[in-house]
Amino acid sequence: MGKSSKDKRDAYYRLAKEQGWRARSAFKLLQLDEEFNLFEGVTRVVDLCAAPGSWSQVLSRVLIKGEKFGRSAWEDKERKDRLAVLKASVIKKSEQELQEPEGEVPEPLRPRENVKIVSIDLQPMSPLEGIITLQADITHPSTVPLLLKALDPESYDPSSTSAAHPVDLVISDGAPDVTGLHDLDIYVQSQLLWAALNLALCVLKPGGKFVAKIFRGKDVDLLFAQLKIVFERVRVAKPRSSRASSIEAFVVCEGFNPPKGFKASLDNPLGAAQKLPVDPEKPRERTKLYRRLREDGITELELGSDEEKEGEDVRWIAPFLACGDLSAYDADASYHLPKDRVSLDPVQPPTAPPYKRALEMRKKAGGAYGKTKGLI
Repeated sequence: MGKSSKDKRDAYYRLAKEQGWRARSAFKLLQLDEEFNLFEGVTRVVDLCAAPGSWSQVLSRVLIKGEKFGRSAWEDKERKDRLAVLKASVIKKSEQELQEPEGEVPEPLRPRENVKIVSIDLQPMSPLEGIITLQADITHPSTVPLLLKALDPESYDPSSTSAAHPVDLVISDGAPDVTGLHDLDIYVQSQLLWAALNLALCVLKPGGKFVAKIFRGKDVDLLFAQLKIVFERVRVAKPRSSRASSIEAFVVCEGFNPPKGFKASLDNPLGAAQKLPVDPEKPRERTKLYRRLREDGITELELGSDEEKEGEDVRWIAPFLACGDLSAYDADASYHLPKDRVSLDPVQPPTAPPYKRALEMRKKAGGAYGKTKGLI
């Protein structure tokens, strides 16, 4: 399939090239920020599974360069257009009278101070302005010391398992190479999310945010309940740029607040098999955890203590939100392209695609499966 046909089939693929983004996934992060205001007060960020770097590119342009996108950028443009029309219609008025009314002057774009962004991926990634890139495996414990050293090179302590200066936000757009076997893909994705969360626990500050891609499967409610243990608010979002036919969604966790006595450890990721200290002055509550399938087909997960009041609703369901303007492009629709349109090349071609070796073997064979070898 050529570039022109893909431009017609995927509007966000076309817009990404026109607006200078490395991948269409940049719109997903922008729409999540528009809904949850993720970047408010954020200066230190860790981007996991970052290649080819579209999410890191959004961080660079928003935090380092001070650019605006989405609704805020549209509002600034509307103010400028209104002022231009006003100046054109009232020529005789002095320049002082033509100044924009108070409260309507758009704020200048000011880069934030002391911004630190670290991007990690198993694949190599082309450099970005102001971004520290690491080529490492987030599922391996050796990546955590590398991350801590990149965040605080001057005050890094090799014996420490947490950041000296915690970060405000950890994001992850990672997903495995899908096989088409949904149960297997969902399981591998959950393990990737487990690794991302393990790194986040080591570097997040109290009240920090965590955003990661998930695959909505049969037992995803258990994942939400586990995230709710260490975060005050857990919500699930589906950006409009994400295809409706895809089972992907994004979990947005805010208010990082781990249980009292919890300590991130590389030996016991996420505190597996760890017993939290018990206050001797308070009676110990025996907790219960069970799952059952109701008659209507809903899986019910109960978390709580035996002393809960009767009739209290103990089942917790993560809110599901749709992000993005309804007037935006539909990711599943095809749009007509003008005849004089010229298809653009990708902003950043893949540095080390998984199909690179296959292309080299095909070229060596003289074409597709060697069919053109020896032909004039």
